Amino acid sequence: MMPLFNFDNTYARLPERFGTRLNPTPVQSPRLIKLNSNLANQLDLGFDELDNETAAALFSGNLVPEGAEPLAMAYAGHQFGNFVPQLGDGRAILLGEVIDRAGRRWDIQLKGSGQTPFSRRGDGRAALGPVLREYLISDAMHALGIPTTRALAAVTSGEPVFRETPLPGAVLTRVASSHIRIGTFQYFAMREDWEAVKLLADYAINRHYPDLKSASNPYSALLTTVQERQASLIARWMHVGFIHGVMNTDNMTISGETIDYGPCAFMDQYNPDTVFSSIDDFGRYAFGNQPRIAQWNLARFAETLLPLLHPEQDAAIAIAVEIINRFSDVFDNFWLDGMGRKIGLATVQQDDKHLIDALLRLMQQHQADYTNVFRSLCHFAESNGANPVTENFPLQTPDFDDWLERWRTRLDREPGSPAHRAEAMRHVNPAYIPRNHKVEQALSAAVQEEDFSKFEALLDLLNKPFTEQPGCRHYQEPPQPDERVYQTFCGT
Repeated sequence: MMPLFNFDNTYARLPERFGTRLNPTPVQSPRLIKLNSNLANQLDLGFDELDNETAAALFSGNLVPEGAEPLAMAYAGHQFGNFVPQLGDGRAILLGEVIDRAGRRWDIQLKGSGQTPFSRRGDGRAALGPVLREYLISDAMHALGIPTTRALAAVTSGEPVFRETPLPGAVLTRVASSHIRIGTFQYFAMREDWEAVKLLADYAINRHYPDLKSASNPYSALLTTVQERQASLIARWMHVGFIHGVMNTDNMTISGETIDYGPCAFMDQYNPDTVFSSIDDFGRYAFGNQPRIAQWNLARFAETLLPLLHPEQDAAIAIAVEIINRFSDVFDNFWLDGMGRKIGLATVQQDDKHLIDALLRLMQQHQADYTNVFRSLCHFAESNGANPVTENFPLQTPDFDDWLERWRTRLDREPGSPAHRAEAMRHVNPAYIPRNHKVEQALSAAVQEEDFSKFEALLDLLNKPFTEQPGCRHYQEPPQPDERVYQTFCGT
């Protein structure tokens, strides 16, 4: 049975220079690893009677569904601060767009589907490990309430890919509200194709922010809105200790979704200088640098919009500078609100940032586990003055006791009972994150032994990150010295 997609492909209707039309390159013997049934139902896809063989053909690119208009999207980007005028989908193909049960529009994209005109000598393929990593972590981010692209399916290709060594190949089916990036705007602005920049800006407004069409200046409103989305997104990353690892302008979406889970990782011990990415030699994308880099990237977005902001260049620059200069305040408000909720504050008062900063300094000084400190505070919040015994609590020091006194004094000025406060904290402080050593263990078993049981178990756990589950204490424990992951790698 041919699976049913409700395609309505608006991006494919843009001029030809926005991408290159081509079909995925078939693979030898695809096999379905995982289908995200919940997401498929949300997207109103007709998969009820989809057998594994047809699913494998579909999600490998061997079977192009009716109504698809496959294309590789064009974009440019700053990579580690260096501008590359042509990047584009070098190993991904946009099949088309579908409308879900709520009337929302989503891209369906195959990643690892073969060479395109943008492959730049690459093979256009993906290895199994990075495909499973993106599936795991994007699903975890969704469960944590963080805007993200989603994984609809993963298949093995039955063919090797060659990196340092031969590895099993795979294809990921990715879902996003769109794949429009800051780099997409840069691609046309670099070419001084202002007609295309305006077409793209109008398209982004119509697709993502239709309310902005009535603004006095829709393009300055677009810049402001994208900045707010990105500031909120980066703050949410930092609330859970997430490090993207490769915040190039081609990896920042106009929609405000997390995209491209390459050398990403979650921090164990708190340190704002933490870097995992093997290609980030100078810490450009370290945990604590992420807000600054987001602002830098947004400034590059603003540059592409200058001719749309005002017909006079000086006036356009003034508008852009005024908006970009607001980033720090916008980010700080999102960050402080979320961090306040993590320590049980429903209101914002003048000294709250000092209280939070003091806790972070203690965590850094004592090399405390970021996730476990905040989860343990949920127990402290309902203890009504007594310090509870918490297993493996990472901060049992006199200076932390002093901080607890300050914190409890602040909580006395908050409404609500200790029990309600603790319950609210448990909804924002996860018990489980995709700890790097657990992710690597699951990927190693899958790649080396074709054993997907650890992948499945971790995926199930991470879909309920705020609920402590019996027999899962080991997922909360930081890595032992011999388990530590010091570097993560880009899947290309």
